Amino acid sequence: MNRKAYALCNAFPVNYNIYIMKALILLREVEIISGTQILIVIAGTGVGTLIGYFIRKNIAEGKINSAEELSKKIIEDAHKDAATIKKEKLLEAKEDVHKLRSELERESKERRNELQRYEKRLIQKEETLDKKAQASEAKEMNLNEKLKEIAEKEQEIETIKKQQIEKLEDLSGFTSEQAKEILLSDAKKEVKHEMSIMIKQLELQAKEEAEKKAREIIAYSIQKCSADHVAETTVTVVNLPNDEMKGRIIGREGRNIRTLETLTGIDLIIDDTPEAVILSGFDPIRREVARIALEKLILDGRIHPARIEEMVEKAQKEVENIIKEEGEKATFETGVHGLHPEIIKLLGRLKYRTSYGQNVLKHSIEVAHLAGIMAAEIGADVRLAKRAGLLHDIGKAVDHDMEGTHVEIGIDLLKKYKESKDVIHAMSTHHGDYEPETSEAVLVTAADAISAARPGARRETLESYIKRLEKLEEISNSYEGVEKSYAIQAGREIRIIVKPDQIKDDEIHLLARDITKKIEDELEYPGQIKVSIIRETRAVEYAK
Repeated sequence: MNRKAYALCNAFPVNYNIYIMKALILLREVEIISGTQILIVIAGTGVGTLIGYFIRKNIAEGKINSAEELSKKIIEDAHKDAATIKKEKLLEAKEDVHKLRSELERESKERRNELQRYEKRLIQKEETLDKKAQASEAKEMNLNEKLKEIAEKEQEIETIKKQQIEKLEDLSGFTSEQAKEILLSDAKKEVKHEMSIMIKQLELQAKEEAEKKAREIIAYSIQKCSADHVAETTVTVVNLPNDEMKGRIIGREGRNIRTLETLTGIDLIIDDTPEAVILSGFDPIRREVARIALEKLILDGRIHPARIEEMVEKAQKEVENIIKEEGEKATFETGVHGLHPEIIKLLGRLKYRTSYGQNVLKHSIEVAHLAGIMAAEIGADVRLAKRAGLLHDIGKAVDHDMEGTHVEIGIDLLKKYKESKDVIHAMSTHHGDYEPETSEAVLVTAADAISAARPGARRETLESYIKRLEKLEEISNSYEGVEKSYAIQAGREIRIIVKPDQIKDDEIHLLARDITKKIEDELEYPGQIKVSIIRETRAVEYAK
């Protein structure tokens, strides 16, 4: 029973067999139907499946036929539409071609008209050019004729000129070359005279303006940097509480005073001056060490060689500290920074150095201020001018211990401690040993002269003062044509009287310049010296 049922099920499609088998198994399990019933069901199912298959086949064939008819209809419609579109595009193309043809014809017509107009203009221009060419030919012929006439007239003029020159040479007795030389020499004399007058006027004007401006700058600088000056000496006075202290300072058989003089290198002068001891020596630092040590001994009261040695050592350390502090104070006061520590110490040593009685450290600070103020007025480098001004006398700090001028010593020191070339050059020119090449160098020189020339700043010995006056008069009298010369104003001015028959008015300016140059080369002096030349011609007659 079951085998027949399975055979029937295999006759149907797989999907239907599966469902049918599942249904039979279920029915068999529950034993609802019998075997015959199962065969009937399977047979009915197969018949239904066949009927359904044929029905679906008919429906599918109908749909295929209808789809073929629809596709044929669509193709026919597409052919019709394509034909219609083709006709429309052909019409549009024909219209475009017609339009382009008409536009081309119109443009060609316009161009033909324009070419015709250009052709007419060219013809007119050719006619005009022909007329102008004819006119220019006629003018050229006239010009040639006139040139010939001018050439003939020039020849006539040259002939007449030669005849006149020959007549003038006969009348004057000079040839043309001689007359030219005479005229040229006269012209040279006139031009030279006019040039000397012009140079004189320009020099006077330039000097007046330069002097006015220089006075303003210098006066402004001096006003901003006023300083009190007291001439210092090479001796120091130490006050004593009583005259009995003199004996204690001398000591038994002079051992105390000998010890102090040996350790300090300073001479102690103990005389009849009441309650005072004089320290004498050319080294100001040693003199200061001796002063401090002696004052400490006087305060302490215990004066003997061992104590003296101890106090001198303390005084030396104290002076070294003072030197360092004074150097730092000077750099702070002038605003000059970045100096080598050894240069700062050398600056501090200048506190105990004098030049013609003027304290060199105060002088250097003043020169730095003056140079900086003048540099600001003329637009120069203020920092460079201040630095060079402060260091311009640095060589005087060790000139007692080294050979050479303080300028050369200063140059070596600044090179040793890596100062810039501009600073070294600016400080090296302040005594005229080197020619200044920068404005800052000139300003340092001027500031040095201003500081040294202040009233009371320096003191000179009578002998050097008289020598300078005599040298001034000697230089002036050495020139030919000088009758007398007088140094006045404490050597600040030299007045020279010249012989009027030997020196002319336009020559006195050259003479003044030569004398000034010689004074600058041969003399050393603070400030400046005015050279005045006087020329006077007198005519004296007596009525009888």
